[in-house]
Amino acid sequence: MTKDICEVTCINQEKVTRAKNNLTEQNPMDVAKVFKALSDDTRVKIAYALSLEDELCVCDVANIVGSTTATASHHLRLLKNLGLAKYRKEGKLVFYSLDDEHVKKLINLAFEHQKEVVEVE
Repeated sequence: MTKDICEVTCINQEKVTRAKNNLTEQNPMDVAKVFKALSDDTRVKIAYALSLEDELCVCDVANIVGSTTATASHHLRLLKNLGLAKYRKEGKLVFYSLDDEHVKKLINLAFEHQKEVVEVE
């Protein structure tokens, strides 16, 4: 018998109702898209680099993650389409940045959490 599941059914209806109500007020599918965008290690590297700098051009991003500009551009476009990044064009250069402080905090918290997990192990 496994020890990581309840051996009897005991539901706290107040907590269940509160959680269900909160879930219906939010759209979990939209939040899942954020995590899906960050489920790729190249996109996480890009997002982290963008959290460290105000903005980076596609060429800089490609150099940081060790990819072609086409690959970097593909990942940056995906981050933009999912609302995590934005871009501006200046002449022949395209500069990307994180969309807002929430995204920056999310990236930094994830890296901070991972640092703590590694230190505990």
